[in-house]
Amino acid sequence: MKNAIGVLIGIVMIGGVLRAGQTAGDTRPRADVLAVQAPEVHVARAKAAAGNDYLNLFNFLCTVPTPRGSGPPSPRATADKPASATQKPDWYVEPVKVFDNLYFVGQSEYSAWAVTTSAGIILFDTLFDYSVEEEVVGGLKKLSLDPATIYYAVVTHPHPDHHGGAKFLQDRFRTRVLMSAPDWDVIDRLTGTKPARDMFATEGQELTLGDTTVTLHITPGHTPGTLSALIPVRDNGTKHLAALWGGTGLNADRASLFAYIRSTQRFDDIVQKAGADIILSNHTDWDGSKINLPQLAKREPDSPNPYVVGTPAVHRYLEVARECATARYARLN
Repeated sequence: MKNAIGVLIGIVMIGGVLRAGQTAGDTRPRADVLAVQAPEVHVARAKAAAGNDYLNLFNFLCTVPTPRGSGPPSPRATADKPASATQKPDWYVEPVKVFDNLYFVGQSEYSAWAVTTSAGIILFDTLFDYSVEEEVVGGLKKLSLDPATIYYAVVTHPHPDHHGGAKFLQDRFRTRVLMSAPDWDVIDRLTGTKPARDMFATEGQELTLGDTTVTLHITPGHTPGTLSALIPVRDNGTKHLAALWGGTGLNADRASLFAYIRSTQRFDDIVQKAGADIILSNHTDWDGSKINLPQLAKREPDSPNPYVVGTPAVHRYLEVARECATARYARLN
């Protein structure tokens, strides 16, 4: 009987709107149709895709969520609660040059990425309001870079570990802040430190500063308008392409999960076609930064860069995210 039920939920339909450009007689897959199998099938696929490289991501996303109040908070949840600047030794880490034109200026659990160009800096995420000055501004100075040249700050999504420092940058350096329109709407409803409305990022937008162009993609699911990006980098002069997945955690409602699954599929297609061979996250747990950054700090000349993993590995990362999201979606059915 269980097998029969598993077959019956093999195709789950949401809504009834045809995909853009699809006629009633079109037999192509519809945008409102999602192929779903039993949760354990998707978990197994995610685990296989994770291998030894992305076990942290797998464990974070594929763990069966427990009801609120049913047990102690996970280590991850505890780590996500900044208390005050007096805890600086717990969250502070040194900045690191990752590529010729890409620098890590984040903290222990959260990443901020500085892209240097011939006309200034494009910053991806701004950390918390309590850590931005120490980590981003101070970190750039330690790397002999000028924080006053942060021209753009791309905020991937409206959570305080990513947008919290944006107001400081606006006020101190007149940095232009970009978010998607849906996520600016979220910001408007939030309390606490937040940036003033500024620039609206659009799907496929090519953001150019000096000699560098990054491409922004709207990948909803984690938030209504999460931004992901393609970032061209160089390693000792050799060109590479980094894919930044902008929002990792899963929500509990069907609409958000459905959007997340579709976003991983679409962004995966984009990065495969573009040939991205690096995966970046805005949390240090998921992309191997906790291992890679210490290695880079003592990297020998001509040794490989641990962030260059190859296009198939970038695909596996996004497959883990997609399959874990699909498993959670299946559990709702």
